[in-house]
Amino acid sequence: MKKLITLCITLILCTLIPMNAQEKKTFKIHTVAFYNLENLFDTINDLTKFDEASPMMELKANRSTIYKKKVSNMAGVISKIGLDVSHNSPAVIGVSEVENREVLEDVVNDPALISKDYGIVHYHSPDARGIDVALLYQKKLFTPISTSSHELKIFDDLTSKRVYTRDQLLVSGKLDGELIHIIVNHWPSRSGGEARSRPKRVAAAKLSKRLVDSLQGIDPYAKIFIMGDLNDDPTNSSIKDVLKAEKNKEKVEFKGVYNPYENFFKKGIGTTAYRDAWSLFDQIIITKSLLDKDFSSYRFYKAGIFNENFLIQKDGQYKGYPYRSWGYEGFTDGFSDHFPVYVYLIKEINN
Repeated sequence: MKKLITLCITLILCTLIPMNAQEKKTFKIHTVAFYNLENLFDTINDLTKFDEASPMMELKANRSTIYKKKVSNMAGVISKIGLDVSHNSPAVIGVSEVENREVLEDVVNDPALISKDYGIVHYHSPDARGIDVALLYQKKLFTPISTSSHELKIFDDLTSKRVYTRDQLLVSGKLDGELIHIIVNHWPSRSGGEARSRPKRVAAAKLSKRLVDSLQGIDPYAKIFIMGDLNDDPTNSSIKDVLKAEKNKEKVEFKGVYNPYENFFKKGIGTTAYRDAWSLFDQIIITKSLLDKDFSSYRFYKAGIFNENFLIQKDGQYKGYPYRSWGYEGFTDGFSDHFPVYVYLIKEINN
């Protein structure tokens, strides 16, 4: 099986790397992903949070059964992301819309994932809805070195009151011995309209940019991933003007960033849908150092959206949309109102 994976990667990369007719190259491959888990709440009413507004708290019966099914569904999806190419679930995956560490422990201990031995990096955020971001990682593949949570202070433009939203999570660690940095985001929503809420996401982008600048100040060649549900498309000002994300790999400047999802968006492909229009809010943006053609260390190979058929609503008002967990009637036995996104990293192996 390992030889088959190697052969497939070799053939795929023939257009990327000049080779002699007799020359063969083999590569290791890992998946780095992000997934919005759509209101993954437990069944307990936390009096310190506004979690009574969660769909789970609105259920009148069978909370425990439905919670277990929701957890199982989330674990099942994560187990399949990148599986067809890497023959493994993601080495690391950022997640959002989780209530606490306990729900993540239930996900990683689900039968679909328990053999992968995922670790968890999670901090509580001051978000008004009681939802956080987090990072899951396979302990045999990734070793965290430092973790930190970064507060986003924003204010309502009409009332001047503080708006409590998700912190940004920064995790630095070694993937197969190589240092990478991951910033996990869930930027402020478009509540109140895109234009009115835009400054909040611009502020979130500025915070992410400061984190990137800080890392690059230490190491200009740092391998950095900015991932998350950004609640903006790749062409919005937060991403194009603040992060200055480039859609063309060849045009990314030193210390610049590349957004492979802008080309998906230009083709009309999205990760979430609303009122019959697709948005591509879920993205993974990477620094130039991951684009180098020297594959003696891990480099970017390919980006994707995990929109397999089983994740798509088959009928009804939302036919063709992501098959979400929660609807007007309660739990749907679906998954999430967002598709996961992922990138593949490859590294040449000397036989």
